[in-house]
Amino acid sequence: MVMLRVDPFPSEEEVNLLWVHAWGSPVRKDFANLLARSLAHIGAYADDRLVGFVNVAWDGGDHAFILDTCVDPRVQRQGIATRMVIEATNVARKRGATWLHVDFEPHLTSLYRNCGFRHTEAGLIKLN
Repeated sequence: MVMLRVDPFPSEEEVNLLWVHAWGSPVRKDFANLLARSLAHIGAYADDRLVGFVNVAWDGGDHAFILDTCVDPRVQRQGIATRMVIEATNVARKRGATWLHVDFEPHLTSLYRNCGFRHTEAGLIKLN
């Protein structure tokens, strides 16, 4: 059974290992620095092993942002991402955010629509 934890502050090794499995990216990220500035983050655990993660960044005011949603491919298609995003939404609301934003690729439309997000136009620029 997969259990969700709010603000579990997993180790750098745990999150980076999940990142490699979920995204195939060997580039290590400094998650401790990111999480220290977040409104919240949700970890999904199976037998104390991190199998899913979502970060809720924020502007310090009304706007929060879903980032880095990922699930280990070995346990995908079990509703873990949906559960994490819904939990992140509830936590963001309880912690005072008025708006919750998410950007996603077209193949993830049904995931985020099932979590209550509606389509909006947005802009993006790559800085480096």
